[in-house]
Parts: sequence; structure tokens; C-alpha cells
Amino acid sequence: MNTYDIATIDGDGIGPEVCQSAIAVLREACGERLRFTAWPGGAAHHARTGAVLPEESFAACRSAHAILHGAAGLPGITYADGTEVGNDLHLQLRFRLDLYANVRPIRLYRGVRSPLAGWEAGGIDYVIVRENTEGLYASRGAGVNLRGEVATDTLVVTRKGVERVARFAFELARRRKGAPRDGRRRVTVCDKANILRSYAFFRAICDEVARGYADVEIDYAYADAITVHMLKKPDFYDVIVAENMFGDIISDLGAGTVGGLGIAASAELGDSHGLFQGAHGSAPDIAGQDLASPLATILSGALMLRWLGERHGDDALVQGAARVERAVEDVLAAGQTVPRDLGGQARCSEITQAVCRQLG
Repeated sequence: MNTYDIATIDGDGIGPEVCQSAIAVLREACGERLRFTAWPGGAAHHARTGAVLPEESFAACRSAHAILHGAAGLPGITYADGTEVGNDLHLQLRFRLDLYANVRPIRLYRGVRSPLAGWEAGGIDYVIVRENTEGLYASRGAGVNLRGEVATDTLVVTRKGVERVARFAFELARRRKGAPRDGRRRVTVCDKANILRSYAFFRAICDEVARGYADVEIDYAYADAITVHMLKKPDFYDVIVAENMFGDIISDLGAGTVGGLGIAASAELGDSHGLFQGAHGSAPDIAGQDLASPLATILSGALMLRWLGERHGDDALVQGAARVERAVEDVLAAGQTVPRDLGGQARCSEITQAVCRQLG
């Protein structure tokens, strides 16, 4: 049976706790088929050495089968332009490894109460696919601050970038079971095509790609309007594809409807590499106190297993991903080991142990 090399970067704050929790769960699910190797990186590492992502860490990530990351960033550790050092770690990995599709599943699990009244497990189940290397964030490190009087950043949309992320979204919709409301496979294009030419271009390319997927509907929503629709009719959505900044914003909104960032998994995928981490931040105020929820990172680990399994034709890993997700849901549904952000009192270590027991 194949084994896989996983590069891990614990990072800052609660990063080490949640990353190690995910590793424990993944080992329980897959035994010794995953070889985890830790590498340095993060804001604290930058403060000590001047490098947020050392070259040896990047080289290890580039050569690994996948990358598992805890979290990065600490208050007060910024670059001269005021941007956060911690964010630069995964941004470097994202751009240097061309991780163009950010995948954020939005799913309401059993045992989790949505802040949206009346919604039950399974009623909210869609995926946001965010273009990850272009859009407004392409200006990272290249914007203009003129004399402290005028600051500009440029929105970049290319045909190649939109085509590949749109194709990724349609392929994903083709593999899913459709929207909870009607079972129809659907890709919703989130943009502001009514205002800006760049977004009209984004939509036009999505339309071109859609012609190759007669079995998947195409739908459209302006970025402002979709924030209302995601609250009032979340069961309508199956896959949403969006430009970088819009995707960033609506992903967190979606997470809020199913329990928050503490349960929000994330995958950043390219043609050859994959980075997996919880969608939350480093939460340094609770670091080292065993108070963090490891669920987002554990569920990100499940995304990693599924991606590796599909990429390498390894059904055992795909099944392992499903087992991890079921174990998390079973633990939450039991109601005895619930993290603080979901209304419980369970500690990070207790949650990790409960999920491992469920897998055993």
C-alpha cells in the first residue's frame, strides 16, 4: 500500500495544538500510511530569524504529497507596510505552488445548531470555490502608497485563471449530489458583473466553461445579494465560484451559518500540490491552554485524505476521509464532547481523544 509524505507547519498561537490533534486523528484513521514531518514557519519564527517561511520549509512543502498547516500570525508582528507577517506564510505557499482553488465546504453537522432558525443537519450543504491567486489579492506586495496620500491596489482577472477555477467548480458539482433543496447540480457565479468590467469578464468566461457541462446548471448572484441569499435560502446552493476577495468574504459568512470558523475546513489546491488548514486564525489569547477547537483542522485533514485518495486512486484514503467526517459528526451529535465555540466545555485534548475513540 502507498505511503504519503505530509509536510506540517504548526505555526503560531493555537496552531501547534490543532495541528497535532489533526495528526493524531489522521494516524488513527490511516495508521502509518501518512509520514508527517514538521517544518518551521510562522510569525514567531519570523520574529526570531527574519523568515516567515524558510527556504528549507518551502522545499519540503513542494516535494511532499500534501501540506498540513495549523495557523499563523501574532499581534504586533507586521511588515513595514502594516500587513501581517503570519498571513504571508500561506500566501507564499499559495502563490509559489500555484494553489489556485480555495475549497471551503459549508455543511451543517448533526449536533450543531445553526444561528439560522429552523435549519437542521443536511439542510445546508454546499461548497464555495474561491479563485486563489488572482483578483484583488494579486496586488499583494505590489500596491501603491503615494506620499501617504493615495493608496491603490489592482484587481487582476485573467482568462487562464478564471477558466481553470470555473472548470474546477463544475467538475466538483458534477461529483456532488446537488443542492439540498432540489437535488440539482448547480454552480453559482458570484460577482459584480453589473458594475465592473473585470467581473463581467469573469462571468463571461464562466459562461464559456459552463457550455461543456450540460448536466450542471449555471446560476448567478451579485456579491452583495448573495450575502442575503446565503442566509434566507442556503439550501439552494451546491457550488459557488467567486473571485478571490469576494470568495474570502462569503466563505466566512457561510461558515457562520453552520457553527463558525472553529468547524470550517479549508483546502487550497493546485494541479500538483495541496495545502490544508482550518479557516480560523491563530487565537493567541487561548494558545497553550487546551481550549482551542481542533475540529476545523481535523476536518481539513479529512479533505486532505480525500484529495490524496482521488489523486492517487487510493480508495482506502477516500474511505478514511469519510470515516473522519462521520466520527466528528458522531461526537458532536452525542453532545458530550463539544468545543466552547459550539456551546460546550470540552478541551482540545478531550475532543481529539473522543474523535479517535469513535474511529477505533
